Formats: sequence, structure tokens, C-alpha cells
Amino acid sequence: MFKCGLAFPRCRWILPLLLLLAIIFDIIALAAESGWVNSKYHYASLWYQYRGREPKWEPSSLMEYGWAQTTAALMIIGCILLIICFILSILALCKEQPGLLRLIGFLLFIAVLVQFIGLVTYPVKFTDVLIQSGSYEYSWSYGLGWGATILMIGCGIFFCCLPKYEDELYGLTKPYYIYESA
Repeated sequence: MFKCGLAFPRCRWILPLLLLLAIIFDIIALAAESGWVNSKYHYASLWYQYRGREPKWEPSSLMEYGWAQTTAALMIIGCILLIICFILSILALCKEQPGLLRLIGFLLFIAVLVQFIGLVTYPVKFTDVLIQSGSYEYSWSYGLGWGATILMIGCGIFFCCLPKYEDELYGLTKPYYIYESA
């Protein structure tokens, strides 16, 4: 009457949806103008920094600095790899090609490494070069960059583990029920 189990064929679309969510987080982090770093008289996004007070902010480009160019390039490369992984995951799960699953996991780990380097480089160099004194805090858009990276770590682990459960994933085996009532 009541059966409780893990239905892999129904759950296989969760990973591409998580990758889509990571893409959205990454795009918001890349495009956010509200800033990655905020303080009372200074805030900066990935691309620009603003100094001054509320009625009048003086903008200047961060792309004059090599570390800012590197951070932007690493974040864009990570986002491109993430989009490629999303497209490959749709193909792998739609066309039932399990050979792509480990490749997707490997590409996700490369994207994680690239974004991790960018997300660590930005605050270290920003505080070293541009913030001399005072307190500052990191904004939600910087946090979304970390959120995308954490989602990619989790999805990469699952994509590397999925080939062990190929038959269950594509519905070729009888489901294993955790609980069966009489």
C-alpha cells in the first residue's frame, strides 16, 4: 500500500537545476553594481570602485589593477565552464550518456578551482591595495559568488559518484524500497 524509496529517474533532474541556480548566482555576482565590498565612504563591485559620500560618489575603474583583471577573468572563465557543464548535464541525462557524467564532474572541479582563486584573490588584494584604514564588509553579491562555488562543489561530487548508479539512474533496475507496508 505505502512504499517509500529513492526514485533515481525522478531525481536525476535535480543536479541540472542546481547547476542552473549556480549559473544564476554567478551571473548576479558578476553583474552586481551594488558592490562586493562596502564601507562608509567606499564601495566596490568587481568592475568599479566608488569613493565619497551618499549624494556624490566618484567612480573609478578597478580594471587598472592587474589583480582586478585576473579576478574578473577567473570569474568569467568559471561561469563559462559552469554553463558548459549545465549543457552537458542536460545532454547526459536526456540522451542517457553516462560517460559524460564524470567529465562534467571534472569540469566542475576545474571551475571551482578557478572561481576559488578569484574569490580569494579579490579581498586579499583589495584590502591590501585600496583599503588603508576603517572597517568594511563584503556584500551579498560577493556571497552569491561563494554560493555558486559551493553549489558547484556539491554538484561535482554528485556527478563523479553518479556513474556507480547508472542502472538506477536510467530506470533499468527494480527500485529498492526502504519501507513496504503489507
